[in-house]
Amino acid sequence: MVKITETVLRDAHQSLIATRMTTEQMLPIVESLDRIGYHALEAWGGATFDASLRFLNEDPWDRLRKIKAKAKKTPLQMLLRGQNILGYKHYADDVVDYFVQKAIANGMDIIRIFDALNDPRNIERAMKACLKEGGHAQGCICYTISPYHNQDIFVRDAKRLEEMGASSICIKDMAGLLLPYEAYRLVKALKENVSVPIELHTHYTSGCGSMTYLKAIEAGVDIIDCAISPFAMGTSQPPTEPIVAALAGTEYDTGLDLKALSEIADYFRPIREEYIQSGQLDPKMLGVDINALIYQVPGGMLSNLVSQLKQANAMDRYDEVLKEVPRVRADLGYPPLVTPSSQIVGSQAVLNVLSGERYKMVTKETKGIVKGEYGATPAPISEEIKNLILKGEEPITCRPADLLAPELDKIRQEITQYIEQEEDVLTYALFPQQALAFFRKRQAAKYGLDASEADFEAKIHPV
Repeated sequence: MVKITETVLRDAHQSLIATRMTTEQMLPIVESLDRIGYHALEAWGGATFDASLRFLNEDPWDRLRKIKAKAKKTPLQMLLRGQNILGYKHYADDVVDYFVQKAIANGMDIIRIFDALNDPRNIERAMKACLKEGGHAQGCICYTISPYHNQDIFVRDAKRLEEMGASSICIKDMAGLLLPYEAYRLVKALKENVSVPIELHTHYTSGCGSMTYLKAIEAGVDIIDCAISPFAMGTSQPPTEPIVAALAGTEYDTGLDLKALSEIADYFRPIREEYIQSGQLDPKMLGVDINALIYQVPGGMLSNLVSQLKQANAMDRYDEVLKEVPRVRADLGYPPLVTPSSQIVGSQAVLNVLSGERYKMVTKETKGIVKGEYGATPAPISEEIKNLILKGEEPITCRPADLLAPELDKIRQEITQYIEQEEDVLTYALFPQQALAFFRKRQAAKYGLDASEADFEAKIHPV
């Protein structure tokens, strides 16, 4: 029997409509999703936290509590960026510990923890915190293709995660690069070397997703990530219903009811239509992008490259940039192309081509990767590249977070007048600007004021 994690409440809408689905749109269907018998509902984490504050004027903690109140049987799952939590930089250990504690206290059951460089030191603290709170800590291997990466490397990484206490292991194929027969070989090798359950997460970008799942299932994968059909395919996950139908009556039968799934699809279809009408869901996102396989570049990264070249009025250099991407990636130690490393590699490739000289101009993020600010790269970076980019500065060889002092008390003091719940401290820690704007709007609504008034602060917090 194969288990399915449903992604419609998180990665499916993150991938297709930039994480714009609202809590109000989700809540009416949560009880129906809960009755299906999924392994888990992925409903939080990733970009949902940022998008809730930045675009939807919603409290992400409130979303978690409301979904949990309706999903009484099915475990809730979230995606956590290791030491980056849900932000874009490393946070001190006390913030990581407290965030994980509060996530579980508010209803989270399974925390999927990954690091963009596959550096286990950036995963370990969050994993320990999750296990301490009684949560299910799922360790991730970010799947990628390079002359350095091979099956033995991924098996080594998986064994290390298991030794660290991972409750299960996820193969995270964020760019849809894992092909069917390679999936079969990789899953088989993992099943022979680790004893915890193996989950496979892929995207339909390259058009191979469902075939990849079938071969992984034949190799013994325990859980796969799918999205209900209106929010499936393209840059999202393979669709839930066809997988359920394909496995029905076999030894891999999911046991899920196709009619009940069809009713859930009926609920999401008009919501999808809304986003197509508003232009938020571009039908192009639902097509097959074979460039993902040719250049091993995720779809989002390709569109960023095009955008940068258009701004520089240099679209005629597009092919040069695509050829430069793998060269930069090799120079930087073959990082998997996932946030933030995909943006770092892409931006540096554009600079190398447009400036006419490789590394004549270097972004601070590229320097950060070479210096070790993001952790250890999969392959070592050559002394030549280090000398060229660091210009004599000493690289960081320890776990980057070891250099960070505790932050929580200082953060709490900065926003004392805005705190209405302990979770606000964490919201501000991750996204200070967005959090302050949200807190001001929240207080303005409470007192019937306009948050943009010049004397707003004086009215709310008179001296």
